[in-house]
Amino acid sequence: MMPVCLHDKKEIFSFLKKNVYLHIYSIGDLDDFFWDYTTWYGLREKGEIKALALVYTGTYTPVLLALTDELSYMKDLVSSISHLLPPMFYAHLSPGVEESLRGYKLKSNGLHYKMALRKRELLITVDTSCTTQLLKKDLDEIEAFYEKSYPDNFFDARMLETNMYYGIKTDLGLVSVAGIHVYSKIFKVAALGNITTHPDFRRKGYATAVTTRLLTSLLETVDHVGLNVKANNRAAIQCYENLGFEIVDRYEEFIVELDDKRNTEDGLTSAN
Repeated sequence: MMPVCLHDKKEIFSFLKKNVYLHIYSIGDLDDFFWDYTTWYGLREKGEIKALALVYTGTYTPVLLALTDELSYMKDLVSSISHLLPPMFYAHLSPGVEESLRGYKLKSNGLHYKMALRKRELLITVDTSCTTQLLKKDLDEIEAFYEKSYPDNFFDARMLETNMYYGIKTDLGLVSVAGIHVYSKIFKVAALGNITTHPDFRRKGYATAVTTRLLTSLLETVDHVGLNVKANNRAAIQCYENLGFEIVDRYEEFIVELDDKRNTEDGLTSAN
């Protein structure tokens, strides 16, 4: 089987929707808001897609999403497109897929869980009166907040255009924020992201309140809401479970760089 570059949204969505929560980021990226930053690779057998990988370039560091229920097909796909991947990228990989990235150095950022919102009825018990919607005019304050509270964030200022960022402000400024990584009214999905509270204001229920406000807003236009969380972040997992989320899958995140040794060897081979 040879890898192919896919361009048909309908075909891609037909494959991804077989496991919505595993692929919720990728489904969201089918939206026109994200589409121009995507490259889709697939592996077909008898005309049917067996594996699909996405390279997203809408962030400073490109991201490879290679998540699957069929490990052997995905390993074949990733191995066959490895020469097309950027020299450095971030990766979300189903366990075992990393073995296919030969010629790259991988640094693990740990096991992560995918969680899905299953019990929406729990949201109605949370008081969100202290929350406020964040807009483009709040950008400077948001960036300063993340620098203090979540330096390793993946905040993209463009996401404020979705109107799906909410926060809590005190006399000292912004102290808690919840937002999205992807959001699509067309495909009816959203993935939460960049949820954090200033260290001096934790354990006050702020993250629960601001996330609930965000979820209430999202559920007016989407059917499926998911998120990713580090497997060892028990406090965050407990918070999400209290809001009705359940763990549905797992994967590992990596920082991936082309191996300098491979570059040298390739150069010598070419010279000969």
